[in-house]
Amino acid sequence: MRKTNLASRTLVVFLCLTGIPATALAEAPVSLGTAGEFVILTESGITTTGTTKIVGNMAVSPIASTAITGFGLAMNSSGRFSTSTLVTGRIYAANYAPPVPSELTTAVSDMKTAYAGAAARKSPRATNLGSGNIGGLTLQPGLYKWNSGVLIPTNVTLSGPSNAVWIFQISGTLNLSTGTQVLLRGGAQDKNIFWQVAGATTLETGSVFHGIILDATSVSMKTGAKVNGRALAQTAVTLESNAITEPAPSRRAQPQIVLDSTGRCLAAACSALTP
Repeated sequence: MRKTNLASRTLVVFLCLTGIPATALAEAPVSLGTAGEFVILTESGITTTGTTKIVGNMAVSPIASTAITGFGLAMNSSGRFSTSTLVTGRIYAANYAPPVPSELTTAVSDMKTAYAGAAARKSPRATNLGSGNIGGLTLQPGLYKWNSGVLIPTNVTLSGPSNAVWIFQISGTLNLSTGTQVLLRGGAQDKNIFWQVAGATTLETGSVFHGIILDATSVSMKTGAKVNGRALAQTAVTLESNAITEPAPSRRAQPQIVLDSTGRCLAAACSALTP
């Protein structure tokens, strides 16, 4: 009992000192490994029609670059990546020059590991919430599980602080209806939202989605749909004049520069500025 009380007091002190809400500690983020270097990563292809805008790197493996269509790929002189007027970032494929093939093999493996890790989380906050229909709900941070598909016919809100994590385990398909949005409140961040989907993910026309899609099958985005996050699929990603933007990177706090009486930077502070 004494040890338990001590542990509890230690946790309370830690929370007070860091300012982290207890609810934010309920789930740790899913580790993406090197798969997190891509805004789109698939095993069987990426196809687009219309004017699509991608911000971030994308890749296919173990399939070749011929499985990337609609982007007008331009090979870099290194032979290691392509570029496209539709992509702010680099495009990789398994048939590009070494070490790209081996790096993509690792990335795909990391994607599958992330999917399995998300699927293995235990003790959900809710199971089969709304019988699979979560439209109109406001969801607090935590783990949610469905033994079926999930439909979002009207806006759903994810509300929590910036360090809060949501993990959605979906045994069936995921469908975001036409014009519907996933809304973020209270500082919630795309990088901390994980949708682990066994079936296909479909984002209908004009919908707006937030988070990391870890899909065992495919991701299909209809005309004008937008994603702030990542689409990591174990088959294909199909696009129709869409926008996908990778999450903003975490920013390292900058140390304060301290000057002595002569105006020189103090050694301890200056050394902290060294990368």
